[in-house]
Amino acid sequence: MGEHLNIAIDGPSGAGKSTLAKSVARELHIRYLDTGSMYRAMALYAMRRGVSVSDEAALEKILGDADIQVRFDERGQRVLLCGEDVTDSLRTQELGMGASTVSKHPCVREKLAELQREVGRNYDVVMDGRDITTNVLPNAKYKFFVIATPEVRAERRLAELRLRGNTAETYDSVLADIKARDLQDSTRAYMPLRRTEDSVLIDTTELEPEESLQKVLNVISEKGSR
Repeated sequence: MGEHLNIAIDGPSGAGKSTLAKSVARELHIRYLDTGSMYRAMALYAMRRGVSVSDEAALEKILGDADIQVRFDERGQRVLLCGEDVTDSLRTQELGMGASTVSKHPCVREKLAELQREVGRNYDVVMDGRDITTNVLPNAKYKFFVIATPEVRAERRLAELRLRGNTAETYDSVLADIKARDLQDSTRAYMPLRRTEDSVLIDTTELEPEESLQKVLNVISEKGSR
């Protein structure tokens, strides 16, 4: 049996990675793995155990009991935390920042990266995150780095939050959160967010989602025909 098709997409928070990755998966009829939700689940687990997401030593002690699994059903990816489906509880600003903090710790990254690699070994999959091209799937044939300006990302995130009924956040608070996450993700000591030399840059600042998708599909088509 040949190797599975793995497509790796990295980039900062709110650049449109997940939307793009889901579209690519749908177009190619393969699975989509949202790795960020796994880190959000880890942050949720730490909070439930009363452990600070900044305390690496304490996190390491509870890692063995942190049973995070991914399942796929007709709704797409579901994240299970100790057997409980927590998928619909994960998309909060607090858990977004918690995920960014918890992901700084090598012990957490390696635990979740190995789970992610296992998915890549077992399925044709599109993955998006912060270290997919550098750490999780360094040998993926197709690698992309998705960016957009912080201002545009804040506008998109705010619109997404409004759709979910969140009216507490303001443009300024969302922009500050995005800039804080960018700094944290790109300056962490272990596996910081960075573009690899073999990743194709996709700037979504002025692109519609369909245009970003077409750019990715064109690259896959060109590479696949070589």
